[in-house]
Amino acid sequence: MKVVVIGAGYAGTIAANRLVKKADAEVTVVNPRADFVERVRLHEHIAGSGTALTPLTDMLDPRIRLVVGAVDKIGDGTLLLADGTSLPFDRAIYAAGGAPTAPSGTYVVGAIETAELARQALADLPDGAAVTVVGGGLTGIETAAEVAESRPALRVRLISEGEVGASLGPGARARVRRDLDRLGVVVERGRYTEDDGAGLVLWAVATQVSDLAARSGLAVDDAGRVLVDEYLRSTSDPRIVAVGDGASVPGQRLSCQTALPQGAHGADNLARELAGEPMKAYSMGYTGQNVSIGRRSAVIQAARRDDSPTRIQFGGRSAALVKEQVCRMAKGAAKTARYAWLPAPR
Repeated sequence: MKVVVIGAGYAGTIAANRLVKKADAEVTVVNPRADFVERVRLHEHIAGSGTALTPLTDMLDPRIRLVVGAVDKIGDGTLLLADGTSLPFDRAIYAAGGAPTAPSGTYVVGAIETAELARQALADLPDGAAVTVVGGGLTGIETAAEVAESRPALRVRLISEGEVGASLGPGARARVRRDLDRLGVVVERGRYTEDDGAGLVLWAVATQVSDLAARSGLAVDDAGRVLVDEYLRSTSDPRIVAVGDGASVPGQRLSCQTALPQGAHGADNLARELAGEPMKAYSMGYTGQNVSIGRRSAVIQAARRDDSPTRIQFGGRSAALVKEQVCRMAKGAAKTARYAWLPAPR
């Protein structure tokens, strides 16, 4: 049985590693680059305080074949690559993930290619230069804080149309604002415009996904995510399991906390199918959110399984240690394929 995994982020990597351990299958991973990208560390990559890259040869089980290349189209049992080659498959795991875009002249935080360009552009800035981060979600908060802490002589501004840290509870949001103030980050509510003297602009609004599924003719939602059944199979081609950012799963948000259980469950269901066993419906509940405020502080927000925040939150150095451990555990889970999660609330 030939299984191809499209994409090697958190979802694709854990799926490939889990499947090769559980099923007698020939597993091939196709990814545009030879590195695993820790998207939760891209703000560190940009600021020069860390790296988000690990060779995929260090992340994938040695029984897995790695093909470095871009998938141009998913055909009828065949992947067509951009270089003209094709890969036949009996089953596929679609983990193409996000494909964030940004206005001209800005750098997307959520993509490694532009994050590397932003890293160099930031390093070249003189003291006193302006850096604007657009987006008040967790990625924007982390990026603004990381830049401000690593380059305190820069003028860092965070622009958000909505409330900064809106997904957090009120106590956690207040803690985030205090920490940003401590680092000298100026927070502004409003819409970014190109003519406001923003300086270097880092775009931290990432809701777009790869258009590979749509241009391949798979059934997708309005955002381009693959429509799936309760087993995470494509509703238009049951040979394909979709996981991670590119899967349209109700009640799930874009995060590694979502990608890992989806990737693991998708692989488990393929292993069940190959063994002639019935598939199991996907179910997952959240535990909380973590946001770094530089290298020495963070905010941890506990959540109910439906992802709504509770009153429980804490910050400071202890929270930074927890956040770092969470990031390491996420990468470790993708590599070892060992991961457990809570079911969705009833």
